[in-house]
Amino acid sequence: MAITHQFVLDFLHVRQAGEAEKLEPFLDDNVDWLISGPVDFLPHCGHRKGKAAVIDMVCRIAPDTFEARNFEIKHLLVQGNYAATMSRFHATHTATKRTISYRSAHFMRFRSDRLIWFRGLIDSLSATEQFMGHELDLEHTPDVISIAPDGDLIEV
Repeated sequence: MAITHQFVLDFLHVRQAGEAEKLEPFLDDNVDWLISGPVDFLPHCGHRKGKAAVIDMVCRIAPDTFEARNFEIKHLLVQGNYAATMSRFHATHTATKRTISYRSAHFMRFRSDRLIWFRGLIDSLSATEQFMGHELDLEHTPDVISIAPDGDLIEV
């Protein structure tokens, strides 16, 4: 049976609340979860495999990193067992007390009303600069980074 908009909103609300006992029923035992981003600055990023690892990330790692987390969902698309969101994440970084806000996109696949696959893409440059408290100097990049003639970063 296909998932509904409300089902996905319920999952996103439970994920944001970070309550393990409410999150557990939404997750497949072998859920595959990946959020792209700089793990050194954003420890909730990276790959997690299995329900226990995802619950640990959502309920321990993310709350240890951020206070007052909020996802402002701009767009939600649901078709069959697939869902996608465009969101803005707002939070306070626990260690620095800096306000952090960046765009993100999430792609989800469900089976039998359980999340089996999650991919998160974030505006990692903006997020990293906010965590560091200053803009990154892309004018003086190391040799391992290629800059296109128009100034776009093309390879790291």
